[in-house]
Amino acid sequence: MVKMAKTKGSSKKQQKRGIDFKKIKRKIGRKLPPPKNTTNTEIKSKAIVLPEQSVASEKAGLAVSKKGLTLKELLQHTSHHNAKVRKDALMGMKDLFLNHPEELKLHRYAVIEKLRERISDDEKTVRENLYQLLKSVILPGCKEDNQGPVISLMMAYIFNAMTHLAIDVRLMAFKFFDLAVEYHPPSFFSYAEKILQNYEDILRKNQFYLEDKVKLKNALAGLVRCLLLLPSSKEVNLPAKNIPEKKILQAFELDVPTVFAEYSVIIKKLKDLVPVLVNCFQDFLPVLHDSLDAQSFDCMLNILRSIDLAVAFFIHGIQQGHPESPPLDQSISSVLLKKLLVVFPLSPMHHLSEKDDDRYVILNIVITEIFMHLSEWICPPAVLFEKFLTFVEYVLLEKSCSKMRSNKAVREKQISTLIPFIPKLVSRVIGNWKNRLLQAFTKTFQDCSPESSVKLACLAAIEEMIISHEDLLCTDVNDSGLFDYKITWIRELPMLLILLGDRHSSSSKVVLHLLLRLGQRSLLYDDMQGLLKEFYSTDQDKGNICYGPFLRLARDSQELSICCLYYFSQLDSTLLKSIASCCLCHELDPFMLFRIIEVLHSTYKAGHIQISDFISFLITLASRFKVFPENIFPATERDIKTSNRATFKSLTSVVCSCLSQMGDNSLIFAILEKVILEQISLKPFLDNSCAMLRMLIALDSKPTRLSEQSICSLSNVLSAYLIDVAHCVPEDDDESMSSIHGQTRRYYLLPSFILFDRSHKLLNLVLNVMGSSINGRSFSLLSGDHICYAKGSSSIINAIVSVLLWLQREAKVQQILYLYKEEIDHISRSICSLQSLEEINVPIEERHIIKRAIDRLKTLTSSLYQ
Repeated sequence: MVKMAKTKGSSKKQQKRGIDFKKIKRKIGRKLPPPKNTTNTEIKSKAIVLPEQSVASEKAGLAVSKKGLTLKELLQHTSHHNAKVRKDALMGMKDLFLNHPEELKLHRYAVIEKLRERISDDEKTVRENLYQLLKSVILPGCKEDNQGPVISLMMAYIFNAMTHLAIDVRLMAFKFFDLAVEYHPPSFFSYAEKILQNYEDILRKNQFYLEDKVKLKNALAGLVRCLLLLPSSKEVNLPAKNIPEKKILQAFELDVPTVFAEYSVIIKKLKDLVPVLVNCFQDFLPVLHDSLDAQSFDCMLNILRSIDLAVAFFIHGIQQGHPESPPLDQSISSVLLKKLLVVFPLSPMHHLSEKDDDRYVILNIVITEIFMHLSEWICPPAVLFEKFLTFVEYVLLEKSCSKMRSNKAVREKQISTLIPFIPKLVSRVIGNWKNRLLQAFTKTFQDCSPESSVKLACLAAIEEMIISHEDLLCTDVNDSGLFDYKITWIRELPMLLILLGDRHSSSSKVVLHLLLRLGQRSLLYDDMQGLLKEFYSTDQDKGNICYGPFLRLARDSQELSICCLYYFSQLDSTLLKSIASCCLCHELDPFMLFRIIEVLHSTYKAGHIQISDFISFLITLASRFKVFPENIFPATERDIKTSNRATFKSLTSVVCSCLSQMGDNSLIFAILEKVILEQISLKPFLDNSCAMLRMLIALDSKPTRLSEQSICSLSNVLSAYLIDVAHCVPEDDDESMSSIHGQTRRYYLLPSFILFDRSHKLLNLVLNVMGSSINGRSFSLLSGDHICYAKGSSSIINAIVSVLLWLQREAKVQQILYLYKEEIDHISRSICSLQSLEEINVPIEERHIIKRAIDRLKTLTSSLYQ
């Protein structure tokens, strides 16, 4: 019974479990309710209004980037795990520092301490942005301060990056170091051993050469920059003026006192580095058989330049005799001869374009430089030496004659690199090769453009061959052709000066310096003066003057050109005339004017100028110098500032001093007398007349050396001169010589007073001329021929009376004036008779002037009779 009961109960349960879903009946037309598991996607929000943003209030007054980030926030972002955030932070810092440079000055050390961590950043874009930020903003912004501390903060991280596992990071580290050296060159000497070791390590890993040429090129460019800081044998061999100013060692010598203390360490590291560089270069040789791409060319060029600078550094140590510098290591020379120089000349397997050909030539030129430096201490095989001579001749002849304008700068650089070696090559070869080299060099010198770097290199080589090594062209006394090259070069220099003009002043200065050195060794030829004349000035049609480059050159170049004149054996009169025209130009600096006279006076005393030519030169200056303004007392402030009257007074004194030192005064006076009178009779300006009168009295004596004929001629001129002085220098209430008018008047009257003291007859004739000129209506004797400024009868009469009063006030002339009372009475009567003539229609103003002059004259005559 019990069993049956259990069975019935279990069957009921099984029936209940069988109904999984309850079926719901829906009426037709009604909307179905949503499912129970449906998600509600409706969003409800409410606005939150704050009175002020707390972040904005914290940044008020702070410098922010375009995205509103402060410097502190940007520095924090540079350590973010996301590379894009780090890159954006660096770009934001660039923007902030450009707009707020004071932020960089205040926080530069904190900025460097944070940014240096990114030198080893795994992301390439971050490293590149950091490099650009340092190069374009941070380091230039700190340039005014001492950059040593800034660079030192970076160095440990740079060296850490150089040992990074990733090749990209390692190569980029050399780029950062190159930047540090660029802005603080002494940093190389502080870390020379470590940096050279790192270069050696990275170059030994040659598995990435062909894949990473761009990065390798940057690293090698940094090595070249470092080695350029080392002292070089190139500087020792160059003339002092041609040492490149970009050499940094001398500029930082005081900051790096331990450079030579580390000399042996640098040499040791370079000896290990040179073979590595040679092997590196050999790894690129297979590229030469195909097309030499730009990246491979740059790498090979930097490798060769590094080797060249290292060899030049070795030789410099030997030349200077530094105890740390041993003789040139045979292993180094052996490596260079067997592995590098033996592949010379580098040449393509097939014909290339001119651009690609230039690349091969450039590489061969650097190899030639290495060979030339090395050949000073080893004896190369004759066959190898012949190869280099042939290549040098080819570059000078073929490249200088190329007509392609597109590669002009490249060709000039190629040629100018080889030309400094010409003097050494000429000194080492004999026979046919000497003539071939000189012929190629001369053609290059004549064909290159005046302003090119090739011309400057040729000038330096000429100076070395002719002056520094005077016997260089005279080793074979039987070959006159070698001496002809020297004459050809020297005769080219005057025309080169004219072609350069004033647009290339630095090149002109080099030419002038060479001319001066040639002159000091008596190597200037007199027939060169014809071309030099165009350098100063030339006469054109209708009396116009065409000034040459001389006037527009700097003072130091003008000084050089003037000093060259001293060394001609005989200065030509036409050249002196050309120089005189420059002296008369108002554009010439007064200092240079007096310097020209000084040099020419020394040249005369040395016997290189004829006495008549030099006197003519001095008279030209005194008679034709244009004084401005013409009015002795300028009316405007501008005229006072621009006046050159003081300069002309100094010129007159210098000219008189030169005349008095030329020799026998009586002989000089005899030559000067006639010329001076001829010039004064041409009615020059008042200042010029005064200057020529002073020249006369500088050589005259008491009694006068003037001839009777000269005294008669001078009386007419002197009468007009005195009247013009009286007209141009007005009288004032203060008649003492301490007043401005009194001092000026005495300056112009003194030559006449001295002449009257030395020749009483001259004073008598002057008084007679003045008296006879006042004759009725006629003033033709003076006013028509000689008087320049005083016009009209009343003006002339008033001036004559003023002159007589001034003569009476001069102590020496006063005594002489007593002897000629009759002449003065005659002047007085002539003036009175002129006033009484009724037929002369004289305005009231002029009659008043004449009346006043008569009254003043009466005072003079009464004092004479007393």
